[in-house]
Amino acid sequence: MKVCLFNHNVAWSGGTFVRCLALARELVKRGHETTLVTTSPTARWRVRRLTRDGIAVFEFPAVLPGRVRSGWDPVDTLRRMVGTIRGEFGQPDIIHAFDSRPTVILPALMLARQARAPLVMDWADWWGRGGTIESRDTGRLTRFAVRGPETWFEEAFRKRATRTTVISTALAARARGLGVLRDSITVLPQGCDAGTIVPIDVVEARRRCGLPEGAPVAGYEGSLLKDDALLLIRLFMSLREVDQRVQLLLIGDPGVGLPQLPGLVRAGFVPRDRLSDYLGACDLFLLPLSDTVANRGRWPSKINDYMSSGRPTVATPVGDLECLFSRHEVGLLGSDHDGSFVAACLRLLADSTARARIGHNARLLAETEFSWARACDVLIGVYHEALGAAS
Repeated sequence: MKVCLFNHNVAWSGGTFVRCLALARELVKRGHETTLVTTSPTARWRVRRLTRDGIAVFEFPAVLPGRVRSGWDPVDTLRRMVGTIRGEFGQPDIIHAFDSRPTVILPALMLARQARAPLVMDWADWWGRGGTIESRDTGRLTRFAVRGPETWFEEAFRKRATRTTVISTALAARARGLGVLRDSITVLPQGCDAGTIVPIDVVEARRRCGLPEGAPVAGYEGSLLKDDALLLIRLFMSLREVDQRVQLLLIGDPGVGLPQLPGLVRAGFVPRDRLSDYLGACDLFLLPLSDTVANRGRWPSKINDYMSSGRPTVATPVGDLECLFSRHEVGLLGSDHDGSFVAACLRLLADSTARARIGHNARLLAETEFSWARACDVLIGVYHEALGAAS
């Protein structure tokens, strides 16, 4: 098959781009000709074409800065549409639009019509209508200005797709509520990068990272929504009230301001090839999610890195995490309301045997059911269904 993937994120910066790139790599391994259309991190006028891991990558220029560069840039949108008219993306058999901001959905619809190919749409975040736009640490005026367009683009085109992939059961339900047929929807969770992130002995990992060997260390990777940041700090302070030795290692940029607290260690940006060291330095991971629309609708991809590192996770029962933890022994669930979250952390910190067993189970799951290879198997099935429906 010839597959063209449209992505709205800035290339090589995270977000849904990671999902696109990982699936594209697996498609290439299976012999499918794959094109990935995304946004350049820096270019303002020139299109950059490159080949990465066998994938034809198009980085389109954009003039807007920051978050509005991802999906809303008029130059990016127009240039992709011109590229479609010129035939720059060839004659694909499948077009896959990852989310539906203007830079993605408009050229994807054009290409689907031009190539007479089925359109598959992916839904990986609940952006509008009470979702992420309400949970980010942005001003009230910004939220007011963005809420309407974000919601409209997110919802208006869903029934135009031949097949739909979603990252969570909440988004599957929302798609059905918009009139998308149940049988055309496939839940496609995030995969694990178990080749790059590997389990490392905690003593060796702490030596490499310059962290103390004896203290209990809980880890948190990546960014935080504002409500989740408050919850994380509150739970960490409760942990410290019971055991003042406990440290919280923040890996990456949290994206929100956090107070300076005793035991709070900031690793800052960590290159991907060193992420195993910092994850391996932790005894367990924390994943406290507030019970919001945004968190129920998304899949927290950091859980994939946690599982890959072979460590247990303590999480709140929000969204699809509740199902994951009930089906597989990858950690413990707990609430911030009744003290069960802190109790679960303390129980695991006191039991190295349980940590090792649960960590082994998590790693095995990362290598099998939640591998990108398994996700690609499911995706190829979706593509064949779309081709059959189109014919």
